[in-house]
Order: sequence, then structure tokens, then C-alpha cells
Amino acid sequence: MAEEVVASSKMPSIWTFILADVMAFALFFVLFMVERRHQVALFDESSRLLDANLGLLNTLILISSSWLVALGVEAARHGWRVGLRRYLMLAIVVGGAFAVTKAIEYSTKIGQGITMMSNDFFMFYFALTGIHFLHFMVGIGALCMLWFQAKEEDLEGPFMGWVESGGIYWHMVDLLWIVLFPMLYLLGVSV
Repeated sequence: MAEEVVASSKMPSIWTFILADVMAFALFFVLFMVERRHQVALFDESSRLLDANLGLLNTLILISSSWLVALGVEAARHGWRVGLRRYLMLAIVVGGAFAVTKAIEYSTKIGQGITMMSNDFFMFYFALTGIHFLHFMVGIGALCMLWFQAKEEDLEGPFMGWVESGGIYWHMVDLLWIVLFPMLYLLGVSV
């Protein structure tokens, strides 16, 4: 019973962190939209220079990886250590594809001479996707740590709180991208 109290006591702290992080991103999103309102043509023209197919691919990658994390958390809840480790490793591998596509996208833009200094849209693009990428890297690190610890940790003890917290964080990374993708890649792009 004491172990359950310890595990559940970690949950409010992850929710506090998530709320603070989402609020910070919400502020950035509002700033983006305010600035876009003043420069609609520039933002729309710049958005068309992004590869929406890569943005969609990244969305599918992160959703798939989040699904695998959810399966891993469910496996842990049922005491299935092998399943937890398997799903976490698959989530890490699938999630890793996000880093590859972002590297391709960034290198392509920089190769075209597009940087943060190009205009206000690209300042927001590189800043928002860069901050998101840092969150992604922290999430990958957390999943790796959980994967290593899951080999020996008791799934019914405090470790379960860490597994659930890691899953919640990873879903936040996914959620942030689900907002970033249409905001940066699709808003103002005509079909």
C-alpha cells in the first residue's frame, strides 16, 4: 500500500510539469498567430516552402510511437515486463524516425539558404520546432531510461509511476506536434 502512495504521488508532479509546459507552448502559439495576423501574406508564402508531406510523416511517426508507448504502459499494468520493454524499444525506434526526418528537413531548408533570420515565419518555425525537438530528445532519453530500468524494476512498485509519467510526457510531445503541424505547414496553404 505504501508503494502505491509513492507511485501515485509522482503523478501530480508530472501533471504540473505538463500543464506548465503546455501553457508555455500556448503562449508561443498565441504569439505566432498574432504575428501571422500582421503578416498574413509572408506567413502563407513561407509556409508553402515547407514540405507538408514531411510534416505529415512526422505526425504519423509520433502518433505511432505514442500508440506503442500506450501499449507498453498497458503491458506494465498487467505485469508483462517483456511486453513493456518490447513496446518501449519499438516506440524508441519508430520515434527515432522523427529525428531523421527533422534532420532532413532542417538540412534542406538551410541548404536553400532559409534560416531563423530569413523572416518572422522562419524565426517562429525554427524556434518552435527546435524547442519541440528538445522535448522530443528528453522524451527519447526518458523512454531509454525506462527501457533499461524495466529489466529489473518491480512493475508493481514505485517504478510504475515512472512508467506512467514517461508515457504522459511522450504523449505531450505528440500533442504539441499535432498543434505545430497544421499551424506551421497547413495554415494558409490552399489546396
